[in-house]
Amino acid sequence: MKKILVLTVLVCGIAMSASAQTAKAQWVTIVTPNLKCWECKKLLDDYLNKVNGVQFEKGLIQWKFNLIKGEIRIQYWPDRANPNAIKTAIANGGFDADEIKATEEAYKTLPPACKRAEEGGGPKKGKPCHMEPQN
Repeated sequence: MKKILVLTVLVCGIAMSASAQTAKAQWVTIVTPNLKCWECKKLLDDYLNKVNGVQFEKGLIQWKFNLIKGEIRIQYWPDRANPNAIKTAIANGGFDADEIKATEEAYKTLPPACKRAEEGGGPKKGKPCHMEPQN
């Protein structure tokens, strides 16, 4: 009887410690004002796919773009990524991320439509660019 009780306590303890170590996925919304068109979305999407495997060890689960608002919402594993590291990665991809400005080198490589509005980038009047053109 004593052995069964000890075994039960041991199994419960292992199960509780395993569940305590499993971090719950979290979401962060990041304002990226120069992310307004489908071309910018594709560039950032490709970049995040690339760094997710290397920098974040697949810690980024998914991301959703809101091109109208210039935002990206990212779901991540907090034991592999954090909001500041994600913002830095976005900035390294050429896009402003909340208070972090894009790195100059990466920003220079962006197409004109993906530049900051004050530098002539983004949607033009009468020519929305938030939807991929139909060929």
